Amino acid sequence: MQTADLLHQRYLKTREDIAIFSCKHQRQNNTVRLVAVSKRHPAWKIIELARIGQIDFAENYLQEAVEKITEVKEACKSEGITTPLQWHFIGHIQSRKCREIAENFDWVHTVESQKVANKLNQHRNAAKPLNVLIQLNLQEESTKSGILPVDLDALAQHIQSLNNLKLRGVMIIPKNEPDFETQRAVFRQCRERLNALNQTGFKLDQLSMGMSGDLEAAIAEGATQVRIGTAIFGPRPD
Repeated sequence: MQTADLLHQRYLKTREDIAIFSCKHQRQNNTVRLVAVSKRHPAWKIIELARIGQIDFAENYLQEAVEKITEVKEACKSEGITTPLQWHFIGHIQSRKCREIAENFDWVHTVESQKVANKLNQHRNAAKPLNVLIQLNLQEESTKSGILPVDLDALAQHIQSLNNLKLRGVMIIPKNEPDFETQRAVFRQCRERLNALNQTGFKLDQLSMGMSGDLEAAIAEGATQVRIGTAIFGPRPD
């Protein structure tokens, strides 16, 4: 069983790696947001990291996430942790679950259709727009979610027109490639897609890309959010 001390060590090592890679690839300090992917891990681990300053947490499964969000919120309140946590939804979105996603999360990384965007917009509190990213299937893999590159501009234009959503950028989950330069090439394409959108009038500032196995390549190519699970939390429980 993982102890709190080991969890802290793994977390601080991940923070150190991000700082080292940022310096190596001439990224400014604190321009890479660490999103801790806590899916399948118990709430106590999230609370432990919140105690030492981690803010952003990501979940894939809605029911599990909502239960943990409630538990963690109550624990933070009782312990006097006043910095609000930011919750990121990074799983596949079923339209029937858009209400709960819109009501419970601060960020959604996996928007891939106008239908989903419309439903999230419908159920979001207008006082606080929902930060959304378009999931891009850059390598056109049939087994992965995300829109094809040819459809990116149209979906971005549509989301931009919705009052309760704030389009922030794009997200990708690339193929598992061991070669560093191959990893960089895919992330570079994603960055170029974002830049192309901005050249047409968008003001997007977020690239959600990079996980435990390709962290350095993502940072080298401009990632602003990296989604790290195993390196922090260890293997997911069965």
